[in-house]
Amino acid sequence: MARIELENIKKAFGKVQALDGVTFEVKDKEFFVLFGPAGAGKTTILNCIAGIAMPEEGVVKFDGEVMNLTDPAHRNVAMVFENYALYPQMTVYDNMASALRSKLYKTDEAEIKERIQRAAKIMKMENLLERLPSQLSNGQKQRVAMGRALVRTPNVFLMDEPLAHLDAKLRNSMRTELKEMQANLGTTCIYVTHDFMEAMALGDRIAIIKEGKIVQIGTSDEIYYMPCNEFTASLMGDPEINIIEAEISGSADEYTADIRVNGDTVTVPLPKDGAVYEKIDDMGLKRAHLGIRPQNVKYAFEPTDGYFKTTVYSYESIGNKSVIVAECGAYQIRMIAPNGLNVAIDSDVYIRLETDHAIFFDSETKKYIVRYDEATYVALAASEMEE
Repeated sequence: MARIELENIKKAFGKVQALDGVTFEVKDKEFFVLFGPAGAGKTTILNCIAGIAMPEEGVVKFDGEVMNLTDPAHRNVAMVFENYALYPQMTVYDNMASALRSKLYKTDEAEIKERIQRAAKIMKMENLLERLPSQLSNGQKQRVAMGRALVRTPNVFLMDEPLAHLDAKLRNSMRTELKEMQANLGTTCIYVTHDFMEAMALGDRIAIIKEGKIVQIGTSDEIYYMPCNEFTASLMGDPEINIIEAEISGSADEYTADIRVNGDTVTVPLPKDGAVYEKIDDMGLKRAHLGIRPQNVKYAFEPTDGYFKTTVYSYESIGNKSVIVAECGAYQIRMIAPNGLNVAIDSDVYIRLETDHAIFFDSETKKYIVRYDEATYVALAASEMEE
């Protein structure tokens, strides 16, 4: 397998700067996820690694060897495209065997058969091997494209949203299968997705991409609990994190946060924490954005001590849970609730913010400042990196 390095990669399409100084390293046998919104540059990075696209600046290395002038066929990468890229005149079996029958990777037919049967069993498509692509559903075509890559022994697997067209049940099972396959094969894998659940479940490390730039690289826990800015925090989570503007007041003995709720000022306590209070003191922090995950917002439908009044904006049931969205004037607060509640739109709901789980962001730059129990998550991230 291979260690992949990108150094200051820049790529433009006309006046659009698709990649702007992208630098990162993928360790040998690592499952590395590129995660970001549509148009962020994720697929372009894969194309530069595969040799399909040539960067205007920067260097692509495999195991320390510069690959910029090496054509795609000789980079020995296996790529799974979102749009399948199957040969329409070939059966599923022949599509999967095509690379192994090429002059470059010529393999014995008995070995080809064994590899295809193993991949077909993993992908649950043993009964599809004699069909043509025109006889397959989109999800089945996607599995064939993945199976074609799995029969190879490449330097690196490049996967561009390979689960995008699978049904929900198969997608969930394939996450587990993919991670296990990568570990068993001992391969380096670079995986593109815009689904945060896939990124969290699959990645040894995750790179967050925005507008052609790497925003943050880290383990799933590190990025979820200590996002470098509000953009990353909003990506990692469903429902999305609540970002609430607050005025910080008090002294080193006790700080509180004043927030505006439907025209009124509500004061919420900030539990004492050494790192948080020290940062507030050092920065002379008077204003901040508080990031509160929906699971850290408590609610009641009757007036309750320590809770402030808001209005129900929406109530949505999503599988094994529901999401209540409360209207708070300039912003909305999302919270998680069990299914089966009788919640009327525009009715009163009283909420309490568990500020001992708050993440503090700079109100101007939107960058991470500090969070409660920060030392615990720093230690957790360090232990995961060592593993």
